[in-house]
Amino acid sequence: MVLSGGCEGYNLPQGVISQLWREIAAHRPGMITKTGIGTYVDPRLEGGKMNKISTKDMVKVITFEEEEWLYYAGFPVDVAIIRGTCADENGNLTLEDEGAWFEILPLAQAAKNSGGIVIAEVKYVALSGTLNPKAVRVPGVLVDHIVVSAPENHWQSAKTAFNPAFSGRTREPMADIPPMALDERLIIARRAAMELYAGAAVNFGVGIPQGIAGVTAVEGVPDLAVMTSETGTIGGVPADGHDFGMSYNADAFVEQMVQFDWYSGGGLDIAFESFAQVDAAGNVNVSKFNGKSVGCGGFIDITQHAKKVVYVGSFTAGGLKLAAGGGKLKIETEGKHKKYVKQVEQITSSGEYATKIKQPVMFVTERCVFELRDGKLVLTEVAPGIDIEKDIVAQMEFKPITTPAPKLMDAGIFQPKWGGLQKIVAAKSKKPLLAAE
Repeated sequence: MVLSGGCEGYNLPQGVISQLWREIAAHRPGMITKTGIGTYVDPRLEGGKMNKISTKDMVKVITFEEEEWLYYAGFPVDVAIIRGTCADENGNLTLEDEGAWFEILPLAQAAKNSGGIVIAEVKYVALSGTLNPKAVRVPGVLVDHIVVSAPENHWQSAKTAFNPAFSGRTREPMADIPPMALDERLIIARRAAMELYAGAAVNFGVGIPQGIAGVTAVEGVPDLAVMTSETGTIGGVPADGHDFGMSYNADAFVEQMVQFDWYSGGGLDIAFESFAQVDAAGNVNVSKFNGKSVGCGGFIDITQHAKKVVYVGSFTAGGLKLAAGGGKLKIETEGKHKKYVKQVEQITSSGEYATKIKQPVMFVTERCVFELRDGKLVLTEVAPGIDIEKDIVAQMEFKPITTPAPKLMDAGIFQPKWGGLQKIVAAKSKKPLLAAE
């Protein structure tokens, strides 16, 4: 309906949205942040508008203390639909079975202070006065209606009904993670893992980035980095696929908007994110394809503020087949679709902004590695067995900088068994590795 113009629609960064509820709840005019500058959310590009009938400017560029910021306007919340595990007769909510806390508290506050209503879904109802007050995450004074949902309708994620390891009740053994097949996903995950160092706070995006955690486990350094999820988990191992947003064995849970406070202030040492399109200026698109918007999620908040960003993905898409072994890589069937294009369909990450703030940015593929330097893509590494002109330049819609000559990627990552990660990360880690026995 949004895409066809049947109603207004805006797509804004996930972190901004989660933080904006607090501003609305407090009757402040809106939120001021750097998040979104130079991306499609910037009103000088699209302003986050998803169709022609969405004419209201939800985002404005302002200057404050001689710096450029984006201002996201507040708006009244008429209805908030939230979820907890248990509610008592007064509406107090607990979250003990949930896989994340999200931002249900400020959202409920925003609705109530806007004159709206709050509807809460729960599994159970308890007698008033029987809940531990420190376990209550949303006080009953903010809740208008309780809907009791049968457990089969109260799933933790799109895939899992309930896993106690997602809610912190148990810790699930992770040492038996099956090794990945020797394909482009494993090669990319191995090369990306070489950017880790002990104690780094990281975020893994959906898709290939999730494989990096598996690589660290297989390579004997499962506790190398502090893995986090934008939904509010810290520590443990983020889940992938339709469990994305959950984490196995998290060390701590915080609200989503609090996690994004940390992210926005530069708390992430490295963000590992997927890419769908990249252009010559280092712009990245993950949010719109063939006119259809899939949304940005927390991608903009995460990539724009991390100390370093490592984008990971196959070089081409659609039917790519390769052969790896003997320390070399051979492209057997090239992908049908180019991912390095003249101009991305939508700017979800701005290469110009990354260059301006001097943010280190890398692009890791199965056959080569690029770095963003002075606003241009520079080819820095090539897989053994790969022809630069035939397998790289000819498969791009623009020519990257290829001088000085790129070095060879580590031959070990193209073997069925690697075993080289510990030595690589130990050489640059700021504190000793805790290797698995």
